Amino acid sequence: MASDSVGGLGAKPPDQIRLQSNAVRYALHLQSRSLQVAADLEQAVNAPGDELAPAALAIARIEYPSLDSAGYLDALERMGDEAAGRVARAGARGQEAIRVLNEYLYDEQRFTGNREQYDDPRNSFLNVVLDRRTGIPITLAVVYLEVARRAGVQVTGINFPGHFLLRAADERARMHYSGDFVIVDPFHGGALLSELDCREMLRQHVGDEAAFDTGLLQPATRREIVVRMLVNLKRLYVRMRSFPQARFVADLLLTVDPTAVSELRDRGLLAYHLQDFGAALRDLENYLQLLPRQVDEPEPSPMTDEIADETAEEEIADESTQIWEHIKNLRKRVAGFN
Repeated sequence: MASDSVGGLGAKPPDQIRLQSNAVRYALHLQSRSLQVAADLEQAVNAPGDELAPAALAIARIEYPSLDSAGYLDALERMGDEAAGRVARAGARGQEAIRVLNEYLYDEQRFTGNREQYDDPRNSFLNVVLDRRTGIPITLAVVYLEVARRAGVQVTGINFPGHFLLRAADERARMHYSGDFVIVDPFHGGALLSELDCREMLRQHVGDEAAFDTGLLQPATRREIVVRMLVNLKRLYVRMRSFPQARFVADLLLTVDPTAVSELRDRGLLAYHLQDFGAALRDLENYLQLLPRQVDEPEPSPMTDEIADETAEEEIADESTQIWEHIKNLRKRVAGFN
């Protein structure tokens, strides 16, 4: 593999060179404030209780650096108080409490799933979801969870494959989940899902070979929900080729879960693409050193194909071999700077 083609850095037209240079400068700008955002996110994830909004609003500062979280937290408090009043007046519990919450959030407050522009990054930021009243399943779930918690209704998140769901306590549930709860879809107006619905949803998102298990309906922790929000956002940025923002998200993922070796790999590949060769070399070398110690196989990287498409002159079947090729080229480049 020729070293002058690493990261797609062969001979390029002037417009492409300018775009690459702008991306590098923007990446440096984001890196200069990533430490503070990461510290705020870590504090929010480790805070006592189950509150999700502070962490979600910290994530929003990727695109909204001067965001004032206080106003959005106050808005959630007001909605929670209003929902609590409705639940109390109805004397509602279980499914009836969910019906009251659904009427409040989807009919009165007009929250809705953004089907037409599902991949719009704004759907991933809680401040914009609260402003526009639309989002994707996981951000609508954050709104639902925060309002339900303030209203005294027991609801938890579910990291269901392909579509984030909610579960609500209900002693009278008859949906055969081996537990006293019902499944709620925050994207589709709070619809209650049967086990058959969940099986079909799994088939749509994973494929016919997917095996349904009630373990897929277990409650997710706050940290797991935050990680899923970040992974969704990183994949979206990579598809959009917004690599500076994707690298910022990789920084946040490693803050929330320092053991996520696959994120170390992706951050290195993103740095590589942004011509930050020293940082790329550090991350990729550390990734290969840690890889044999991993019990589980790391998640496939959305970045490997991005870089390979631009740089590989031959197919490299094994990911570790491919990354080792990147490392050898990076060492040559870094040595040339010294």
